[in-house]
Amino acid sequence: MRFLVDDLKRATNAEVKGSLDGDYEISTDTRTIKKGDLYLPLKGANFDGENFCDKAIEAGAAGCFCTKDDCTADFTLKVPDTLTAYLQIANFARRKYNPKVIGITGSSGKTTTKEMVYSVISEKFKTHKTFSNHNNEIGFCQTVLSMPEDTEVLIVEMGMRGLGEIELITRYSEPDYAIITNAGSAHIGRLGSLDNIAKAKCEITKYLKNTLIANDCERIRKFAGFEGEKIFYSLNDVNILEKRSGYSKFVYKNKEYELNVEGDYNIENSLSAIEIAYKLGMSYEEIKRGLLNYHPIEKRWELENAGGFNVINDSYNANPESMKASVSAFLELYKNPVVILGNMGELGENEIDFHREVGKYLGGKFRGNNAVFLTVGELAYYIGEELSKYGFEVKHFDNNIETSRYILDNLHGGITIFLKASRAMKFEEIIENLKR
Repeated sequence: MRFLVDDLKRATNAEVKGSLDGDYEISTDTRTIKKGDLYLPLKGANFDGENFCDKAIEAGAAGCFCTKDDCTADFTLKVPDTLTAYLQIANFARRKYNPKVIGITGSSGKTTTKEMVYSVISEKFKTHKTFSNHNNEIGFCQTVLSMPEDTEVLIVEMGMRGLGEIELITRYSEPDYAIITNAGSAHIGRLGSLDNIAKAKCEITKYLKNTLIANDCERIRKFAGFEGEKIFYSLNDVNILEKRSGYSKFVYKNKEYELNVEGDYNIENSLSAIEIAYKLGMSYEEIKRGLLNYHPIEKRWELENAGGFNVINDSYNANPESMKASVSAFLELYKNPVVILGNMGELGENEIDFHREVGKYLGGKFRGNNAVFLTVGELAYYIGEELSKYGFEVKHFDNNIETSRYILDNLHGGITIFLKASRAMKFEEIIENLKR
């Protein structure tokens, strides 16, 4: 996306030194900057992009944003804070091209929901979305500035590390519609309580224009202080007609839909896509077709063959709610299942209790199932300890190499293995070891 200098000055209230004609793209990375771009340096805890302005100019940048007076570039736009300037430019573009903006957040399921919403909405509209899970304030700016100018619907995924962060993204994205998938225990180590998590998720309504679509959760209802239209959805509103590996059929509000994925949680996530599509004036046939076209992205229920074993990799991320939901879906659908569970991160001082809770839930729900559980990591040990109380066969390992060796030495090819853990566990290493 290209900008005139006058537009950038107006958006950021920058103090301009030098002159340039024409329009320019914004780059925040000297490694990928192109000749003629304007360099906007960002700052972090351990880096200061302004230290690389000279490198940007050497690479062909036409000028730089800066916060200091000593920048040697011939053309500069001086601003108090470069991240704020980046957000202001994104907001300028959002207003100029004026797509309908859908904001999506939640403790779990937000990336899956974003992909489902995109699959449905793009059946009718020119749609642009957050790439992968680039869902912080910088990812928001990148999403907007990579948006084609004829975009009709912009889907913005919003993550958070603490209170105030979703409000910041919402302030500059100005969503027309918002979706909250849930408010569970993910990041409780940072936020301290379930109420604070719900408050943080409900910040998405701060600058919301039209409609909130949210999971029917008591805490969301309590903290969503939005005066406009609110639509709440729940799996309780669904009649599930068929569930099998790679397929779900259900009825929601007297209409039948299908998904080429399994899992009740995927059905529940799809309800928000249905609701937002109707708000945008889509037809039933368009919505039904869009849901059928949805496919999970990498490391989210990704099925592949590894050394003769069928492996479902759902290890992109994990929290207690998502682990219970995805493992339940797997155990309901597969015979002779093997489940590998790893540590869940960012659960705070009660992290052991949260891991035990997963073991108790799965043990109680699937007592008598012939599943074999392998746990990996010091925290996942407590999941297995609870499962063993319900009679399950449980083996514990300290690392992925030990786990892989056990599988190769003791399990036979043709079985299906399910992987679930937080990203830090690097469970893809297990798959690579099996392939080798």
